[in-house]
Amino acid sequence: MPAIRLAGRDARAPAVMELKSYQQTVIGDIEMFLDYSSRFPDLRIAFREYWQDRGVANQPDYQNIVARVPHVCVKVPTAGGKTFIAANAVRSIFDALETVNPNRTEVVIWLVPSITILDQTVKNLSDTSHPYRQKLQTHFNGRVGVYTKQDVLQGADFSPDAVRDQLSIIVLSFDSLRTQNKEGRKVYQENGYLAAFATATRRGDFLLEDTDETALINVLRSFEPVLIVDESHNATSGLSVQMLADLNPSFILDLTATPRENSNIISYVDALQLKKQNMVKLPVIVNNFKDKNTVISSAVQFRLKLEEAAIAEEAAGGKYIRPIVLFQAEPRTDDDNTTFDKIKEQLIEYGLPEAEIKIKTAGKNELKDIDLMDRDCPVRYIITVNALKEGWDCPFAYILASLANKSSAVDVEQILGRILRQPYVRTHSAPLLNTSYVFTASAKFIETLGNVVAGLNRAGFSKKDFREKDFAAELPDKPFMAKPGLFPEFDILGENDVADSTVDPDGDEIDIASIKNAETEAENQIEEIIAKTIEENAAYQEEAESIVESEFIPNEIRDKMNVQQMKEIFVERAGAVVLPQFYIRISNEGMFLDEDDYLLENDELLKDFKLSAGNAEVTFNNLDAEAYVVDLEKLADENYTPTFKK
Repeated sequence: MPAIRLAGRDARAPAVMELKSYQQTVIGDIEMFLDYSSRFPDLRIAFREYWQDRGVANQPDYQNIVARVPHVCVKVPTAGGKTFIAANAVRSIFDALETVNPNRTEVVIWLVPSITILDQTVKNLSDTSHPYRQKLQTHFNGRVGVYTKQDVLQGADFSPDAVRDQLSIIVLSFDSLRTQNKEGRKVYQENGYLAAFATATRRGDFLLEDTDETALINVLRSFEPVLIVDESHNATSGLSVQMLADLNPSFILDLTATPRENSNIISYVDALQLKKQNMVKLPVIVNNFKDKNTVISSAVQFRLKLEEAAIAEEAAGGKYIRPIVLFQAEPRTDDDNTTFDKIKEQLIEYGLPEAEIKIKTAGKNELKDIDLMDRDCPVRYIITVNALKEGWDCPFAYILASLANKSSAVDVEQILGRILRQPYVRTHSAPLLNTSYVFTASAKFIETLGNVVAGLNRAGFSKKDFREKDFAAELPDKPFMAKPGLFPEFDILGENDVADSTVDPDGDEIDIASIKNAETEAENQIEEIIAKTIEENAAYQEEAESIVESEFIPNEIRDKMNVQQMKEIFVERAGAVVLPQFYIRISNEGMFLDEDDYLLENDELLKDFKLSAGNAEVTFNNLDAEAYVVDLEKLADENYTPTFKK
């Protein structure tokens, strides 16, 4: 089958990026908590007051993970823009910290769990045309420096003068700070490149025990840095907590879609908020087929439908999209490459161009140095197991097609999040391009749906965000005759002689004849998938559009609030109730004599009040009280009855 080529504008052209409304809400939540932490030095009280004032009375208690250091978490689902939120929050955090110490250095240590995410973060924060860096440049007057571990170990453009005059962001992986490995130990060793920092810093109470003052760890500690912990659910072990404490932070901000139980969450983002802002392809449409040969045939045919919609979209002035299928194979205990190479060979024999198919496993990476968003990239199919995890990102991935055995409950938990990001953060005119898809063949479909929910939970979503269709439960278990048409270069009823072939009843083997025999079945079912997608996407979009951002309460908070639906008969009466507000009138002095009214605050009521001047005597003379003795009186058969007397 020849590859489809599209022409037009460069899909990667940089664009001005502004905060979405829900992202602004998260920034506001961070600023609000910073205010509470300044007013209540005890962080447990600050956290409790923060939530109680918002009507949430049963939020878990604050956890002092790193003693006396504000350590909070924002829960943002996959594709919600956690990094962009953090880049915008940095200014607010330092503004709050500098009210206490105006001369402090502005140093951020940005911690990430993997080399993939590290490289991606360094690239984006260093690129002056990238929205993350542009926001930082704006907030810090163009004075921003971004460093890797090697940069700071070697003192490359990293000096006391540089740090004093700019925002310095040091991007490190968790492992690079752990002393159990050789690379981690370098952080704790004497370092002549950093001697200038030891000279410039006069006090030594920040020094870590048994480490030289020139060691990088002590230089970092002297800054009392702000820590941003990306994918913080990966940094909850005792070793990770010690790593955080060793950095001597002044503030810690966790970013994750799946906070751990001990996370101090101050902000939640809901899936509907992301859908309304066109950040995600939701809902997920989960389709269960008869066997994995039907899964392959359906995935190939449905991807063609998506690409037809994408071509029409671009022709009408839309953006370039090249839909991609992720084929998830079952893991093997032997040589994975042999298994995946065989699947690739069968797909090529089926008629797919070799250039469109790539393998990405732990042992084989054919995606290296390939930009999947480039319009000249031909890749339309990726074969993997669970290698595409956190840090891998391609909004063109639309279909996750599992090639697991039919007897298995399909495990998509690890990589479901990779198909949820919406291309170009916009609604596309074709409904098919606003939704993501899972294709499976599982006799244990209920368990498979459980794994889909687990995958959604892992990405920060819930069971409300998928819809399912079980074709396997509706169809008779019998072979289907092949139908020519999808791949005309193959004479399906001719020399290949597959007309008498049957689909493997267990669907445990992938073979060309069975894939071709499944084409008729797949073609009929695809029409149902399209109809279901249009219906479900419209309903989900309508629900998302109905939310009013300023009044919207994410479900995770709503569940912890005493919120009751008002009966319709009381709505009009309640709307007419006017609650009094009290104001204080203050006269302006100076050149302009005027009076202004200000809303009365608690502090005004306490003005000039001194507890020491209050009456400490308490009298009980005027109390009218009665006392009773309550006891149990024994009856027959060992029974008792309560009695009381004055």
